[in-house]
Amino acid sequence: MQDVYFSSGLRTPFVKAGGAFAKYTALDLSRPVAAAMAAKARPDFLIWGQVIPDPTISNIGRELVFEAGLDPEIPAFSTVMACSTSFGSAIQASGMVGRGGTHLALIGGVETMSHVPLALKSSVADTIFAQFPKDPEAALKTLSSVTPDDYNLPVRGWANRISGRSMGEHTEDTIKRFGITREEQDRIALWSHQRAVAGQDAGFFSDLVLSFGDVDHDTFPRRDTSAERLAALKPAFDPVNGSLTAGNSSPLTDGASSLWVADKEGLARLGGAYAAKLVDWEIAAMDFRLDEGILMAPARAIPRLLARHGLKFKDIALWEIHEAFAAQAAANVKMASDPAYRREKARVDVDLGEFPWDRFNPNGGSTAIGHPFAATGARILSQAVKELSAMAKGSRAIVSVCADGGQGTVALLEAV
Repeated sequence: MQDVYFSSGLRTPFVKAGGAFAKYTALDLSRPVAAAMAAKARPDFLIWGQVIPDPTISNIGRELVFEAGLDPEIPAFSTVMACSTSFGSAIQASGMVGRGGTHLALIGGVETMSHVPLALKSSVADTIFAQFPKDPEAALKTLSSVTPDDYNLPVRGWANRISGRSMGEHTEDTIKRFGITREEQDRIALWSHQRAVAGQDAGFFSDLVLSFGDVDHDTFPRRDTSAERLAALKPAFDPVNGSLTAGNSSPLTDGASSLWVADKEGLARLGGAYAAKLVDWEIAAMDFRLDEGILMAPARAIPRLLARHGLKFKDIALWEIHEAFAAQAAANVKMASDPAYRREKARVDVDLGEFPWDRFNPNGGSTAIGHPFAATGARILSQAVKELSAMAKGSRAIVSVCADGGQGTVALLEAV
C-alpha cells in the first residue's frame, strides 16, 4: 500500500454566526480558500462539504470549482458527516489518491450558521409544487396563505432528528453518566482560550488563515477570560442541574477550511508545504439512544487505533481533539483511559497508560477557535499537520472529531 500524506490547508477566520460574515453565502466563504489553494497547485479532484445546506445547491463541491475559477475539468463532489464532514472527506480522498491517475486532492468544508434555510412541511410543499405547472395563480395563493405551522421550524436548534434533542442536551447526559465536573470543563475551556491566544501572538495561524471580509484572525479567543469568569457563567442547556455554559461549549460559527491529501507525487507538487503521513484511521459508531450521550464514539475509536499499532497514550506526541464541548473532550479521554470501558465498548483489553494532558490542543481547540460544522475537520487536521511538522521525524499525532449521530473519526499521523 502506498503512503498517503495530509498537508495543511488554508481557511477563513472563524467568526461568530450573525456577525462579520453574516452577509456572505457558503460559496462566498469557500471561494477565496479554494482559489488560494489551487493557485499553489492544481488538484486532481475536489471534495467539499456543508452540513446545513443551501437548498439551491445540490453539489457544493462542483459549484465551487466554477465559483473559485478552478479548471472546469477538475472533478468534484460533496460529502456530509456532521461535524466530521471534512475529516471524512480526507479519509475518502486518502483511498482515492494514487488511483485513477490522481495524486493530489483538495478537500474542505464550509458552514454559514448565519443562514439556516427554513423548509415547508412536505404536505404543503407538495401541494404548491403540484399547482405551479397547472395553475400558477392558485399556487401563489396557496403560498401567500402559508402560516408558521406549515414550516419545519428549527425550534430545537440543531437537534438530532431521531432523538429530537440537541448536542448540548445529549452531552448533559454524558456529564452525569461519567461524572465530569464543571471545574474540569472550565479548565479545558480556559486552556483552549489561553493556548489559542498564545498561538495568535506567536504567529502560528499566520500561514493557515486568510483574511476575509476585513477580518484577519479568529475572533472567538478571549484574552480576558479566567477561571473566575468561566465559573460565573450560567448553564446553557439545563438551567437547574446542567454545567454546560457558553464558556465551555463551542460557539455558533461561520467559516470555511481546506486540506491537501496526496501521495508522494502529489506531495512533490506542493513543494515544501507542511506535511504528515497518514498512518491509519478509525471511524467508530455507537447507539446514542442509550444514556451515554451522542458524542462518545471517539472513546471507542482511539483505543482501537492505538491498540492496532501497539501504542500507548505516552507514545503520542500531539493530541488534537475536537472540543464540541469541553465536557465531551474530557469524557472521551476519561473513558478511553478506563480499562473497563475499553473492554466493554471498544473491545480492547490493553493498558494504554496515563493520558498526557500537556500535549492536548497546544494552539487551542474548538471551544476557543470556533466550530463551523463542516469546516472543523480540515481546520483541526491542518493545525495538527503544522504542529507535527515542528517535531522530530517519526513523532506521532492523534486527531479526533466526534459527530452527531453517535460517530467519531480518528486518525494517526506521523511526522515526515
